[in-house]
Order: sequence, then C-alpha cells, then structure tokens
Amino acid sequence: MGNAGSAYAGPARAVHARISSIQQRVIKRRFPIMAQDHPAAVASPRRIVIASRESALAMWQAQHIQARLKELYPGTEVAINGMTTEGDRRLGVSLATIGGKGLFIKELEEALARGTADLAVHSLKDVPMNLPEGYVLAAITERADPRDAFVSVRYKQLSELPAGARVGTSSLRRESQLRARYPHLVVEPLRGNVPSRVRKLEEGQYEAIILAAAGLKRLGLAERITSLLTPEESLPAVGQGALGIECRSNRNDIAALLAPLNDTSTAHCVTAERALSRALTGSCTVPLAGYADIADGRLRLRGYVGAPDGTQVVRGEVSGPPGQAESLGRQLAADMKQRGAAAILAALDGIR
Repeated sequence: MGNAGSAYAGPARAVHARISSIQQRVIKRRFPIMAQDHPAAVASPRRIVIASRESALAMWQAQHIQARLKELYPGTEVAINGMTTEGDRRLGVSLATIGGKGLFIKELEEALARGTADLAVHSLKDVPMNLPEGYVLAAITERADPRDAFVSVRYKQLSELPAGARVGTSSLRRESQLRARYPHLVVEPLRGNVPSRVRKLEEGQYEAIILAAAGLKRLGLAERITSLLTPEESLPAVGQGALGIECRSNRNDIAALLAPLNDTSTAHCVTAERALSRALTGSCTVPLAGYADIADGRLRLRGYVGAPDGTQVVRGEVSGPPGQAESLGRQLAADMKQRGAAAILAALDGIR
C-alpha cells in the first residue's frame, strides 16, 4: 500500500503544481495587482455558488463549469443557483426593442453583488461589450463550434431554399447576412428557447431556421443540424461558442480558482472580437459580426457590419500576433468605419 500511495502522490502533486502555475500566469496577466499578494497554492473554499439562468442551455453550461470545478477542487461543494432573468420573462419580444443582452445577466450580477453567488456562467455572445463597474470576466473557456447551423425539414442546404421561403432567426446579424446573400428569402423573427424554436420549424411555421451550432450540440440536438454554415456564409457573433465566467472584480479568491478554466487561445480571439464590437459600438440592436481564429501563430479577425435589410454591407479582415488582440480589434473597427461602417451605424442610430 505504501508503494501505491507513493505512485499516486507524484502525479497528484504534479497536477496541483500545474494548476498553481496556470493560476499564477493568468492572475498576473488579468489581475496584476492581485498577483503580488496571492500565494502560490490556492486554498479550496468549502462552497462555491454558481449563478445561472434556468433555461436548459444555461443550466447545461452551469453544470459543465460545476463539473470542471469539482474535478479541480474535489473537497469543495459547488452549487448552482438558478434564476429567471428579465430576458427570460420576455422571450417573445425582440431584444433589440427591450434593452439588449444585459437583460439576460442583470439578475445574475445582482446575485454576485449580494454575495448569494460567487460567479456567473454566461454564453459569451450574450454578454454586453462593457461590463458594469466592479465586474470582470475572470475566465473564458475553450471555444466550442462557433458556426451557425441551418436546420430544415425539407431542404438540405441554405442555397436550396426557393424564393419566398420563410427563414426564422432571432438575430439581426443573421438577418442582415441572409438578406444580403439571399434577397429572395423571407426572413422572419424567431423567439423562444432552443427546443421551442425547433418545434416551430416542425409545425411548419418556417421552411428553415438558423441557430447557433454550439447550443444545439450542447443540448444533445446535433442530429437536428441539416448543415453547418461556414464563416464565409454567415460570420458568427462575437464570442459565439465560448463561455464567459464572471465574478466581482474584488473577488481575487474566485478569480484564482477559475484561472485553470481559462483557455488562452480562445481568450485572445474573444478579446479581439469584443474590442472590434466595442469600437463599433456594437450591441444586439446592430447587425454586427466578429470572428477570430488562430493558425500558425497568427490571429485572423474578420468583421461585418450591415444594414438590417442587407442592402449596405461592410466586411473587413486583419491579422497579427495574438498578444495584440485588443489593438487588432480596434484597428479593424477603424478600417471598417472609414470604408462605410460609420455611415451604416449612424443611420441605425438615427432609427433607434
């Protein structure tokens, strides 16, 4: 038994040493002040509470992070506090008309402020570009499939849809790109949770619907995907496919615990995308897309701004070192504004 114990002790120490090393690197990068005071080893708390929306997809995301934290800190109880947000209560109304993405996270942030929750798990594409003062994204997880999915009962490809076919989407971003590429289609609003959207398709309300591939796969509905749209066909939303974990900016203890969950490559990509969106004053009331990937040590960022009807479109692209993600996002925004995005955005601002 003594030998068996020794055999396991080495790997266990190595795992904890790696976690501590990761924590220190992320802390130094994201919380430089905190790095000076935080000890090399992070003590596991007795209990962590995750705030989450109660939708099936949001609970999957919270449970995924719950499982990851339990693996890292087996002595810690990790609980989930499910709640209904204002956005959930008004699923039948377009976000663009009732206040935007913040409606899905306000109640979760209030739980963080009250201390009834320690962290909140979000689909990153639903997180506003500017967090309220006192809050921070402490970790961004490895990105799942960022693409949009074409879902149809009768047709195999988006390009097969005939003139007048009804396509359902909840996104101005998708609507603008659909109208620009396929002006013969009828794009109609689609609200509700993922299962209810699929049910509306089956009932014949639409010939096809467009949803995020990651959400379908996470809910075990991958078989409902008829085909996947390339970024060239439908450029993804900023942050699509990634999870963001939010906490109070003064919770250095929670930030340190979350550090091993942060995926550096995804964080670089999302940083560039969110910088692009911020510089373009993007929100869910603007048809805007941004998607970055990293290949051969280079970050490639693509952007899109268009009129809702797709008659005016500006696309752009920039590449550079991943460590310059923030500046690359601002650079692409400036270029796109100069080439017409500023005029599109000004016109949209005048309408709102």
